[in-house]
Amino acid sequence: MSKKFTLADSEPRIRQFLDLMLSRAGFALTYKVSAGETVHPDFENPDVLVRFSGQDVDLLLGNKAELLLAMEQLTSEALGMAPEEHSLLCFDANDHRMLRIQELRMSAQAAAERVKKSRMPFHFSPMNSRERRILHLSLRDETEVRSESVGEGPIRQVVVVPADMKVLPEPIRPPRPRPEDDAPRGRRPFGGGRDRRGGPGGGPRGPRRDGPRGGPRY
Repeated sequence: MSKKFTLADSEPRIRQFLDLMLSRAGFALTYKVSAGETVHPDFENPDVLVRFSGQDVDLLLGNKAELLLAMEQLTSEALGMAPEEHSLLCFDANDHRMLRIQELRMSAQAAAERVKKSRMPFHFSPMNSRERRILHLSLRDETEVRSESVGEGPIRQVVVVPADMKVLPEPIRPPRPRPEDDAPRGRRPFGGGRDRRGGPGGGPRGPRRDGPRGGPRY
């Protein structure tokens, strides 16, 4: 099958965008653009791969590789790639993507075994569409359980359920901050009083969590 985004066509545009972004951000990074390759072609098969190295690589991989994924997303947008084409461009550093695929596959299998034993749904934390796809593919051959995506936008997440479950559970929503968490230090929005448990002069109880805690945090 021919590649939709060839290296010859994409590399000059990728370099133009990345050189500007890295210069403006002041990152100590270098990168290499090459034809897509992966050790897990069934899970990820990009047309173009960009590998980063340099002094600031740890910044890219911190907080679940948030910065690396953000740069990949911005570059995809700059190239005019449709949302369903974003997986054709892959950013990586220190083999993070390969290790992440392995981690997601093991997590999917562990979740499947837990659901088989408990018959209770298992929620993963919200993640991007590429990582949700890896979870779904990891469980595609299971007969006793199945995986579904629930929720919208930033809380969209994978839930593993028994195969015969008809109604999907609601997504796990992150807890909302208590009102006093947003108040300036040393001040309480409900005035002085005993404490936060609703006594005279105190504030009401904090909001309850919406449902049980989810699965492994990614």
